[in-house]
Amino acid sequence: MGEYRLISDYKHIETYKESFNDLAKLIFQLDFKEWYNKGFWNDNYVCYSYMDGDQVIANASASKMVVTSNGKDYKALQIGTVMTHPAYRTQGLAAKLMNHILQTCEKEYDFIYLFANETVLDFYPKFGFERVQESSFRLMASDLKKQVGKKSVLRKLDVDNEVDFIIMKEFAAKRIPVSSKLGVKDSEHLLMFYFLLVFRDAIYYVEEEDVIVLFEQEDDHLHVFDLVSKKPVDIEAVLSHLVTAETTIIHFHFMPDSENEKIQSAWMTTTDDALFVRPSLKMEREHFRFPLTSHA
Repeated sequence: MGEYRLISDYKHIETYKESFNDLAKLIFQLDFKEWYNKGFWNDNYVCYSYMDGDQVIANASASKMVVTSNGKDYKALQIGTVMTHPAYRTQGLAAKLMNHILQTCEKEYDFIYLFANETVLDFYPKFGFERVQESSFRLMASDLKKQVGKKSVLRKLDVDNEVDFIIMKEFAAKRIPVSSKLGVKDSEHLLMFYFLLVFRDAIYYVEEEDVIVLFEQEDDHLHVFDLVSKKPVDIEAVLSHLVTAETTIIHFHFMPDSENEKIQSAWMTTTDDALFVRPSLKMEREHFRFPLTSHA
């Protein structure tokens, strides 16, 4: 292993930022440039990287989170964007970065967590992370209790439209957690990432309910990825604006705030986002799920 420099929190250094982005494009096919050029790389997203000269060759990022569950707030750190340039693998750089983050940050947080894909499930237990099973939540459209008489016109929001983008930024800054059962606060940087890079074509404003909904209709399945609201909303009222005659099943990519006893929950058996937590997380509910748009 050569003499590599470990640096962190370099969002203000253009050349390092560009090099980080080059590596993210190579490994994950993710281009962060629009996200950070629009000012959303804030103090809540910190990169820890090894440099070879002026090139970022390995990285692990830490997102500072406030996780809220059943009226309690928890200070949490989420690790993500773990990547090593192919030419620098098998040198243990990712492991060194993980250990550095744990040693540097752990005392400040109630817990540290991350989401891992199937290829690295054996990696994170080495650092004291325990895999925790999440659940899926769904509702048959026929079991919706509330139906609105007149559906709101869904206004599709365009990130390239200045007026629409102002609306998105305002909602992201002022949003409340998507669920009182399990949600996150102060994660504007992450939500804007999802607006710009992931769900660019699935952002709708439901005027009647004053809520932004991220959703996709796939055949007869309605996938609801997030409800972004500045005040508590009636989730069934929102859903009734989204369902069509073709919709048979509604999938929630978060824990729905609903007392509808017909909502079905089941363990997620196959996932590209396996949850790992340190120290072990004891949830009050058997079935739970972190909101998809809170994944770093």
